[in-house]
Amino acid sequence: MATNGPTPDIDRARDIVSRIKDPEIPVLTIADLGVLRDVGVEGHRLVVTITPTYTGCPAMKAIEDDIRATLHGAGYHNVEVRMQLSPAWTTDWIEERARRKLEAYGIAPPRPVGSRGPIHCPQCRSTNTECISEFGSTACKALYRCLDCLEPFDYFKCI
Repeated sequence: MATNGPTPDIDRARDIVSRIKDPEIPVLTIADLGVLRDVGVEGHRLVVTITPTYTGCPAMKAIEDDIRATLHGAGYHNVEVRMQLSPAWTTDWIEERARRKLEAYGIAPPRPVGSRGPIHCPQCRSTNTECISEFGSTACKALYRCLDCLEPFDYFKCI
């Protein structure tokens, strides 16, 4: 699309952007995670709004670059990516099907914010688990171990 050309096809652009994978958890898209907040048009510019999972998340630059490259490859050349910090992202924005994908990938999905209860092992579903470290493979995950199957696993922390 030319910079001063026709108004971008918003539905097509939204479909394209919603399929972009999260760089840290490639079984999820940015839409699955709730990071993709909006795709809109201002004049002849396509505006994509994203919200980081937490302040300083290193994946956000990669996500922004992926959005630009993917849309550019699809013919959208006048693109703006905006960071929206408010309201703050929460794990409650993760879609239910994404929670199932996380578990199938070996990551225990987050509980609803504010809830208590055991963390289920994504391998054997046991609740006989323990936290090894509050810091897992990324800052948004904690490292757990199942005391039944003895497998370590990441737990996506509630935010």
